[in-house]
Amino acid sequence: MEQYGTILLVEDDESLAQWVADYLNNQGYKTQCCHRGDEVVAMVKQFNPDLVLLDIMLPGQDGISVCRELRQFYNKPIIMLTAKDEEMDEVIGLEVGASDYVIKPVRPRALLARIKANARAAQDSSNVEQKNSALLSVGNLKIDTQSRKVMVSDKEVVISSAEYLLLHFLASNAGEVVSRDAVFKATKGREYDGLDRSVDVLISALRKKFDDDPQNPEKIKTIWGKGYLLVPSAW
Repeated sequence: MEQYGTILLVEDDESLAQWVADYLNNQGYKTQCCHRGDEVVAMVKQFNPDLVLLDIMLPGQDGISVCRELRQFYNKPIIMLTAKDEEMDEVIGLEVGASDYVIKPVRPRALLARIKANARAAQDSSNVEQKNSALLSVGNLKIDTQSRKVMVSDKEVVISSAEYLLLHFLASNAGEVVSRDAVFKATKGREYDGLDRSVDVLISALRKKFDDDPQNPEKIKTIWGKGYLLVPSAW
């Protein structure tokens, strides 16, 4: 079978982990398992997987803090596995740099679709950045597309990988309203399903980091019924 890439699956339920790993291996991925949160960083540094599937509830170190630590050096997709109805876990996971999340119980085909979509979005983003100029500028906002460093008025603003993908897409279309569906396709590699709040969470996080009043935003506007707008004159 064709080999698609490597995945690190972090799940403390060993029987579930083995079941998911067997399924992914049968789909053409090479999957390694880790059962403790405090072992993840070392394994990622050693194996450099193409994608990390990260459970939130883990012994040794919880998935949220693991994700935050990984984002200090790892810029590939991280998909968090979260319990049903734990909306706060989803929000916090996105804020610390998760690319996406999947709600348990895991449905194999849905999980596979999320993996493929996130891998495709990461590759598309990399290809676009290689083709574009190394520097994207909108007013005082400067985005170095090679180092992924973001500067505003010559001061660096630290943002997560998911936030970067969204900001880069909005800045690339500065002055134009982009639909929610277009944002999902560009940053997540899939269409908006009508329920996913992840983009709203990321928009809120970006506004906070760029001192954009959430009650009356000027830099990143929500155009009700149409989408989002990065306003060039506000930067």
